[in-house]
Amino acid sequence: MATVKEVAQRAGVSLGTVSNVLNRPEVVSEALRTRVLDAIAELGFVRNESARQLRAGVSRTIAMVVLDVANPFFTDVIAGAEELAERHDSLVVMCNSANSADREARHLRRLNQQRVLGVLLTPVHDTASPALTEVREHGTPVVLVDRGAAGTGQSSVAVDDVLGGRLAGEHLVGAGHRRIAYVGTASPLRQVAERLRGVREAVGGHGSVEVVDTTGLSVRAGAQAAARILAAPESERPTAVFCANDLLAIGVLNECVRRGVRVPDELAVVGYDDIGFAATATVPLTSVRQPRELLGRTAVELLLAQVEGRPAQQIVFEPELVVRRSTARRITG
Repeated sequence: MATVKEVAQRAGVSLGTVSNVLNRPEVVSEALRTRVLDAIAELGFVRNESARQLRAGVSRTIAMVVLDVANPFFTDVIAGAEELAERHDSLVVMCNSANSADREARHLRRLNQQRVLGVLLTPVHDTASPALTEVREHGTPVVLVDRGAAGTGQSSVAVDDVLGGRLAGEHLVGAGHRRIAYVGTASPLRQVAERLRGVREAVGGHGSVEVVDTTGLSVRAGAQAAARILAAPESERPTAVFCANDLLAIGVLNECVRRGVRVPDELAVVGYDDIGFAATATVPLTSVRQPRELLGRTAVELLLAQVEGRPAQQIVFEPELVVRRSTARRITG
């Protein structure tokens, strides 16, 4: 690979002139710029961006630490973040905490060492970890994504999950359902707890909400939860299921199809997130839609604002209910 020295020799200029062409082209005459750029093209020179950034003490890299890279929700959030980052000549790199606090801490400490421009984080726990505190103390901007901040000094972008749960509950109660199951998880994720709170508020005295804990938020976990629900006598089991995310809901749908249980005639199903697979599921899935790409774009906006010294902001979007065939039938009696 060609070096800066070789470029200078080929162009017949000093090392300083090559450096100016790469970093401050406006101070170099057009004739010299052309000679240097021609030499770069001929030699196939590629600058060592990492070394340049370390010398300058800055980076164009934005790190995003998510809970589950296999969840299409986060894929869409990352896509939104990348879209805006590219407009600002920045790069987004993704780290997967796999819902592990220890793994999250390792990622944060490595990113701190790499001097990234900032960190977009969906944290495993509500309270700040020592690793996150270290990142902040180092002066690296942090924006919480899909999680509201506890105080005004921390930027965050989130969705009103209590409202999302209410939308699902009101829809099911309005369709005549009185026995509703909430398929979630025993993990401490605030989002999951707030969706449960919302559906309970909506159902109120109109019926009951049975909580079905799961081992995770995956399709497999949803299928396992459905098997437990469907094991109960039909006269006693829920007539509708609200799932903490779409992956769980798709698992419920799959298990119903496998057992020959008709959706929504025998069991209505509502998901959360409205990922791309929701509309194309075996039975198109009713889901609470989150503005996934917008979450990512807004997170980058908040981070760049912090880089420029502007105060932290906490932004909360409202979800919307998208009704499809999985809840089409109205219960009577």
